[in-house]
Amino acid sequence: MTTFCLLQISFVLLYITKISTQDCNILPLLHNKMIQGNLHLLNKMGQQFPEQCQSEKIHFKFPEQFLKLRQKENAKVEIQEILQLIFYIFTKNLTLAAWDGRSLERFQNGLNQQIEHLEACLTERMEKKQPYSRSEEIIRLKLKKYFQKIDNFLKDKQYSLCSWEIIRLEMRRCLQFIDKVIGRLRN
Repeated sequence: MTTFCLLQISFVLLYITKISTQDCNILPLLHNKMIQGNLHLLNKMGQQFPEQCQSEKIHFKFPEQFLKLRQKENAKVEIQEILQLIFYIFTKNLTLAAWDGRSLERFQNGLNQQIEHLEACLTERMEKKQPYSRSEEIIRLKLKKYFQKIDNFLKDKQYSLCSWEIIRLEMRRCLQFIDKVIGRLRN
């Protein structure tokens, strides 16, 4: 009887492992759909870009090295990093942003789901404590610097309506860059 129970437990664990492995193997397709959903929510959160904010537009230079990633594992790590930083930005002082609260909440939840999914797929790497390559580390630092500029911009503009609208446009660009990388990795 004990052997039968152990055998059943083994089959269940094997099945769960197989499902989670398959889930990570379909990652590009899954995240492509999630990115598209988040882009839709980001657009739905606000209206057209306010005319009075045109003069405040600023160009944040997204790290182009990210777009050149060739290995799926490296891309997963960097995508997770970007999503975490976007999530961090959208947990800031949003009181002056005149956005649809329900869409904003769904956007934040969607980001959180993607982050958790990537985390689950990357746990093996984390457990092995594989060090980041030099190129990965450079990309990570450039991404952090990029998001620090965005964070500083919001603080300098005191989280004004225009600053949030500019950041919403920039985050749309970030998600589109992620989508490009995911699309390239699918092929």
